[in-house]
Amino acid sequence: MTKKITGKTKLLGVIGHPVEHSLSPVMHNAALAQLVEDIAQLGLDYIYLPFPIEPQNLKVAIAGFAAIGVVGFSVTIPHKQAIIPLLSEITPLAQTIGAVNTVSRQNNQWVGTNTDIEGFIAPLQTTYKQDWSQKVAVILGNGGAARAVVVGCTQLGFAQIHVVGRNMQKLEEFRNSWSNSPLADKFQVHQWEELSKLIPQANLLVNTTPIGMYPKVDESPLSVEEIANLPTGAIAYDLIYIPKPTQFLQQAEKQGAIAIDGLEMLVQQGVAALKIWLQLETLPVEVMRQALQNHLGLRK
Repeated sequence: MTKKITGKTKLLGVIGHPVEHSLSPVMHNAALAQLVEDIAQLGLDYIYLPFPIEPQNLKVAIAGFAAIGVVGFSVTIPHKQAIIPLLSEITPLAQTIGAVNTVSRQNNQWVGTNTDIEGFIAPLQTTYKQDWSQKVAVILGNGGAARAVVVGCTQLGFAQIHVVGRNMQKLEEFRNSWSNSPLADKFQVHQWEELSKLIPQANLLVNTTPIGMYPKVDESPLSVEEIANLPTGAIAYDLIYIPKPTQFLQQAEKQGAIAIDGLEMLVQQGVAALKIWLQLETLPVEVMRQALQNHLGLRK
């Protein structure tokens, strides 16, 4: 059924540059359509649109959003840090990560938060729930996504969190950027050469790097020899969702690991954002998941 847009339709969206590739409109509009059917009495009337905004236009675009009454929006690359000074308030969680991915309009002000952590930990709190307090997490990469994963692993209560990178200077910058945070002592940083002794200890191995992402589908952040030491029953988690599964996850599954890909994180961070915008607790998660799988030509 085609969505009928009127003068009463409220605007949600995603900002980025480029933003054509974003799957968020597919997922959110499917949820919004389902909600209209499920709870017609609420009179929900929203549309979720992609907004391509170049970095130099960010400030004026956000002012324009306020002027036309945008209810909220998702934030993707390259605006996740640049948006922060333009907001009236950011949540402690977003401050800790140093990035915002969800903005809502509250009391005529823009409030930013970060739902990536909630998205990341959701499958680890539900489908694969266990006592993480005796477990070891190894995180590949030290960029923005790794920050959300560090916070997520801290929230889950991991005994040890190890962040592994190839560039020592960037690793030091990553570690130093947490110096004023209570999380500063919760993790250790390591150079790539130390992976051989970390992988055999890993109960959770997370790829936050873009290695293996479409179109370079034959690449993996780890060699076959490196991943061969991953313990049977460990969880390998790749934040990439195209291809499904990545080389990294295929290799891990051959070692007897449990594989989680980035599609579930995308769904769950979107669910968390919609809850903020719509002020609803129950959302059609399966509809959102199915819309993405259908769009990507994936089967369960």
